[in-house]
Amino acid sequence: MELTMTSKGQITINKTLRDGLGAKPGQKLRVEVRPDGGLVIPPVRPATKTWDDLIGILKPLPGTPPVSIEEMNETIARGWAGELDDHD
Repeated sequence: MELTMTSKGQITINKTLRDGLGAKPGQKLRVEVRPDGGLVIPPVRPATKTWDDLIGILKPLPGTPPVSIEEMNETIARGWAGELDDHD
């Protein structure tokens, strides 16, 4: 695949390459120059999550009753035992 550089030194990365990299519009890409002059564009990794993001995942959905530690432990044990299906 060939890309064309504009007079301003810009290169457009086509959709196939963007999809392969997992890149989204406005996202910065890291480019590494190999010793032979070739370029490497590593896949885009998701941004590192913060503790606040993790805590947000653990919050119950609105209207969901609280679950006790005992209920959590029982559900975990049932899951390990293969007693749960996708809807439990």
